[in-house]
Amino acid sequence: MDFTEYIDLAAERLGGRVIAANDEFFAPKENLLRAGAPVWIEDKYTDVGKWMDGWETRRRRTPGYDWCIVKLGLPGIIRSIVVDTSHFKGNFPESCEIEACSADGDPDVVRLEDRATNWTTILPKSPLAGDRRNPFPVKPSERVTHLRFKIFPDGGVARLRVHGEVLPNWTDLKRDGREIDLAAVEHGGWVIVSSDMFFGSRSNLILPGRSTGMHDGWETRRRRGPGHDWCIVRLGAAGRVQRIEVDTSFFKGNFPDSCSLEVSSAPCDLTDPNALAALPWKEILAQTKLKADSLHVYEKELRDAGEVTHARFHIYPDGGVARLRIFGKISKGFSQP
Repeated sequence: MDFTEYIDLAAERLGGRVIAANDEFFAPKENLLRAGAPVWIEDKYTDVGKWMDGWETRRRRTPGYDWCIVKLGLPGIIRSIVVDTSHFKGNFPESCEIEACSADGDPDVVRLEDRATNWTTILPKSPLAGDRRNPFPVKPSERVTHLRFKIFPDGGVARLRVHGEVLPNWTDLKRDGREIDLAAVEHGGWVIVSSDMFFGSRSNLILPGRSTGMHDGWETRRRRGPGHDWCIVRLGAAGRVQRIEVDTSFFKGNFPDSCSLEVSSAPCDLTDPNALAALPWKEILAQTKLKADSLHVYEKELRDAGEVTHARFHIYPDGGVARLRIFGKISKGFSQP
């Protein structure tokens, strides 16, 4: 499968940040994790040189390399990394290397650079091409929280994307025993597949917080034939669904007419669309009318289906939904994947 379909663990909106860099003379380190695609402005300059939408260091005149340390927004297992050098043509690094570590709390740079911190190479020194996205598959490792990104010998990188699976601290979540959003990205939820996402990514459905606009939801193209649109969500943990929220905020002339929800139970590593479709699905929310630009809450309307791991969300016939929340309690027998 395309590893970029996984969550960007380093995304700025999920809390990812570049906490240190040895040099950022031409362009600041914070640009590395910006949400949007890098842009080029022909005649824009700063007092030190050409304005660039990325992280760019000065020309190195001594041996060594430049580096920065990234705190992931959400801890997890990394599946792939994209080093995007868009618009860096004569000033991109020759190669890069990435190390990862797992650190509790919010350690400072001094602690991260201490010899006691165990850094593991997840991407060995690899050549880069200029003005393009450089994708690198990563052999799955253990749960990580920070990256050390090295560029050789110097230069500029527009964006860094770190695709993987979120692994929350389930010990703490289970200890609380409270109701949580089982589908939320911060709790390990993942929208595996959808029938369509022409105008808005299916992954937006489970992002933290309320939607910021119509661009920040899942929206399908206008359906001209029979049928309806749908998506399948792998819950972060097995649990019993107690409440559902369907938010159509900002979708006014393009919200779905109605929706329904089915659930099932399957291994957490099941990702094949055909195998997912063949699961024994149970409807817990019958087809129900939706309103424009509204938050819909369903609780009494739900049918009990026991402990489940996956949800299939249907919208009829098409349209846009800002957020989908699936609340419940973690199964007592659930253990960290």
